[in-house]
Amino acid sequence: MQGANPVEVSAQDGRQIQIRWDDGHVSVFPNPELRWQCACASCVDEWSGKRHLERAGVPDDVQPTSMSLVGNYALQIDWSDGHSTGIYSFDYLRAMCPCPACTALRAR
Repeated sequence: MQGANPVEVSAQDGRQIQIRWDDGHVSVFPNPELRWQCACASCVDEWSGKRHLERAGVPDDVQPTSMSLVGNYALQIDWSDGHSTGIYSFDYLRAMCPCPACTALRAR
């Protein structure tokens, strides 16, 4: 849902990031998947949209070393693989929520 804002963001057991949204929804992102979904210019070609980073190139044990809010619209994550240029907008995070309900909505 666009326009939703996080009320809590937390790293969970070194394997995932959990976001609780202001509408009560909870999104749980596995760290490797979220790292791979980074949409910064280092990870995705700005003109073609082609992803530079292969999924196999993301370590299974990657985890955030720090997280910070960017204004009122995004989350910046510094990753244990040294990547720190990605900014994940709240709309982007909510749109890619991997829960079964959100996955089913996207499939429609």
